[in-house]
Amino acid sequence: MIIDIDQGEKIKIKNINFSGNKEIKDRKLRRKLEETNQKSLLNLFKSAKFHPDKYEADKEKLIRFYNKKGYRDAKIVSDSVYFISEDRINIHIAIDRGEKYYFRNISWTGNTKYDSEALDEILGIEKGDVYNTELLNSKLKFNPRGLDISSLYMDNGYLFFNVQPVETKVVGNSIDVEIRIREGAQATVDEVTVTGNTKTSDEVILREIRTRPGEKFSRSDIIRSQRELSQLGYFDPQKMEVNPTPNPQDGTVDINYKVSEKPSDKVELQGGWGAGQLVGSLGFVFNNFSLSKLTDFSQWRPLPSGDGQKLSVRAYSNGRSYTSFNFSFTEPWFGGRNPNSLTVSAFHSIRSNGAERGDPDRQDFRITGLTLGIGKRLKWPDDYFTLNNEISFQKYVMNDFNRITNFFSKGESFNISLKHELSRNSVDRPIYPKSGSKFSFSVQYTPPYSSFDDVDYKEASVQRKFKWMEFHKWKFSASDFLNIAGDLVLNSKAEHGYLGYYNNDIGLTPFERFYVGGDGLTGYSLDGRELIRLRGYGDKALTAPDNRNAASNNGASIYTKYTMELRYPITLQKQATIYVLGYGEAGNSWLSFDQYNPF
Repeated sequence: MIIDIDQGEKIKIKNINFSGNKEIKDRKLRRKLEETNQKSLLNLFKSAKFHPDKYEADKEKLIRFYNKKGYRDAKIVSDSVYFISEDRINIHIAIDRGEKYYFRNISWTGNTKYDSEALDEILGIEKGDVYNTELLNSKLKFNPRGLDISSLYMDNGYLFFNVQPVETKVVGNSIDVEIRIREGAQATVDEVTVTGNTKTSDEVILREIRTRPGEKFSRSDIIRSQRELSQLGYFDPQKMEVNPTPNPQDGTVDINYKVSEKPSDKVELQGGWGAGQLVGSLGFVFNNFSLSKLTDFSQWRPLPSGDGQKLSVRAYSNGRSYTSFNFSFTEPWFGGRNPNSLTVSAFHSIRSNGAERGDPDRQDFRITGLTLGIGKRLKWPDDYFTLNNEISFQKYVMNDFNRITNFFSKGESFNISLKHELSRNSVDRPIYPKSGSKFSFSVQYTPPYSSFDDVDYKEASVQRKFKWMEFHKWKFSASDFLNIAGDLVLNSKAEHGYLGYYNNDIGLTPFERFYVGGDGLTGYSLDGRELIRLRGYGDKALTAPDNRNAASNNGASIYTKYTMELRYPITLQKQATIYVLGYGEAGNSWLSFDQYNPF
């Protein structure tokens, strides 16, 4: 049997026209037909192909749009799809919008826990407001922008709560609504279980869950638990499920959290050959490591995992001129009972002129560092806040090396500093956030050593001035995510930094400065400098020169940076998250407040 199929021409839409739309312009109505688009330069990234099933769904969206405007009886009286050529059609939609309605009297029945005045305040709809059933239902059952009636009850244990709005009277163009409530009994959480975790230990998941056995049922606790599990980065947020199983007989509820593991570890391997030397890096980041299973080789896949610890190891080299080694380990629940994190990190780097060790012409710059950090989740002002404290030590050894700073080229310098950072993170997911915000404020400082000795630092050598580094460093950053429509997200960010000193006779440390400009992906960072990327500019292009020390570019003490990004995802699958973005970025740096101009 031979079946000969003629697919015919692909049909595309040339024009979409409306009639009966007295107040709303055609172009606004066309935007409501999300999957039915006419050929236009404004629809450059949308298909103009005609799909009958999608067209029917779009007509329903059009009516819902009119309903939101108060046109409760709006309807499409006729629509026609007709050919104007072999592969082009026009669409004409005739609309009867009907009368525009308004809310009149809103009353409550069945409410005993909360009085009607309190419910009216949460509802936020007053007599004379445009009649909008979609708004009414969102304020009753699920309001993505704030509190609603259902969450008021369900956050207080009323799992069996039900609310139903009923139109009781229509007078002219005004409508009376009676909201009928069935409160039911309060439910207590009985069993909390997790399924689907093939790698992560139950304990790691359960300690992040806010719903506890014996406590009252709370919808907001479930939503927050989903957010906390998503923040771990071990599970696919698109496939996470919460399944409450009510037991009306005894007033309890069992809750099951179903997760789907996704790859969370990272491997970096790159290499090349150039200028007669090997260039490469090798790094491993295990975000779900298990130190307790280290001696049980049956748990190695390829390393022991499942306890939520983070282990990072990285080595980088471009031959004899630069080599670095980095190690970091974090236990997020140090002690096992409270979410207090412990982080230990160390690094060692060497930069040289390329001469071999033992060569009398060799010049090099070595840094060794060690950091111990303790973090704590706070409950005030809210439980999105964390406080981190660090103590760090760095030793700088310069051997006739003047490529980093023009201040001095031989000697040792030590940096012992404390750092305190207050941060808040309420984003809904770690990868491609759609809502929430992040901010942090930190201060890092050394002791004012020069206040404790009798050295005349005005006459002291440069090596003596900077043997024990003195500075205080202040940083602030804020980032907000706004879900504009669908998966389209606007990310607004601001950053500020300031590096100060204690003693005027010593001045600003040559280390720890800000270097603004470029992509910030040079692969290494020396002398504690902070590389502030600013796209569209070359590396360090916006870094203020320190002309007081005859250096062409020794870093800035102040910087400001502003960013806006418009993001849209191509795929949000657990295997890979890919999105496109457009951005605008501005910033600058200065050596002192005399030059400072943030705008």
